[in-house]
Amino acid sequence: MTEKRSEINQIGEFGLIDRISSRVELQNSSTVKGIGDDAAVIDAGDDFTLLCSDMLTEGVHFDLSYVPLRHLGYKAVVVNLSDIAAMNGRPEQIIVSLGLSNRFSLQAVDELYEGIRAACQNYKVDLVGGDTTSSASGLVISITAIGRVQKDKVVYRSGAKSNDIICVTGDLGAAYVGLQILEREKQVFLTNPEMKPQLEDFEYVVGRQLKPEARTDIVHELGDLGIVPTSMIDISDGLASELLHLSKNSGLGVKIFEDKIPIDTKVYETAAIELKVDPITCTLNGGEDYELLFTITQADFEKIKNHPDIHFIGHMHDEAKQNLLISKQGTVIPLQAQGWNHFTSQSTG
Repeated sequence: MTEKRSEINQIGEFGLIDRISSRVELQNSSTVKGIGDDAAVIDAGDDFTLLCSDMLTEGVHFDLSYVPLRHLGYKAVVVNLSDIAAMNGRPEQIIVSLGLSNRFSLQAVDELYEGIRAACQNYKVDLVGGDTTSSASGLVISITAIGRVQKDKVVYRSGAKSNDIICVTGDLGAAYVGLQILEREKQVFLTNPEMKPQLEDFEYVVGRQLKPEARTDIVHELGDLGIVPTSMIDISDGLASELLHLSKNSGLGVKIFEDKIPIDTKVYETAAIELKVDPITCTLNGGEDYELLFTITQADFEKIKNHPDIHFIGHMHDEAKQNLLISKQGTVIPLQAQGWNHFTSQSTG
């Protein structure tokens, strides 16, 4: 009997990853960690080597009508370096593969690589190889990042303990709000090509969408302070989604507080006033901030309690099925992941 066809969007991206990983058998003892974290972990002798790969496709992850190629090249590198940072590692090399349609000129490729080179220089990583091929339509960028971490310093999603403090770097929601502004201005332009994009008041949020940064600085600072997070992940699909990853992998519940979630004033005002959307919804479900979400022991709190760019938003607890947001009014709200799903959404994200 022929098996009934199943659509990928029925299980979504993470369901697909779980399905694939459940059917993979590791063959080599040097493979310490395979599918299921921000990066694979390979035993390389004195240290662990970290490997991760990310693919960006035109029309799904970016829109070249408002994304400059130089910014795209930079961002394509950063999203991979962020995964290395999420393992408490330090990136060292990247490999770049491109699929190019015939509408791209040599000058366009040069511009893309200017952004890639700028990221390499900024983060002190080496571009060591890759591949190029033709694409039937659009641009495809696939980057593999290689990093290193001391064996006793590697951090997984699965290491949190009950009562560990949940921390997040920077501020959240900016990249999503920036994307909404860019999409709005694109629609205005399509309606009336004489209208110029009005972006002067939205420099911060648009910048966070077009040119994010990987928080490798935090990895260095935690190392200097003698802190090894108990678990960690980068925020690519929204705070709620990443919190649920920590919960699932650690076998614990999370409790966070709305008034502790860091939102920049410009993000809040742009979301609430300009776009008429709930700023907290933007932080929980927006994604692409590439900040670090991690947990620390109670004992490590004193070491970073005054850090200006690390915020304490809640704690882990023993009830694995209770992932909760406590509103400013004290209302208990179950956390749900509504972030970006590549197989159900048709718009750029």
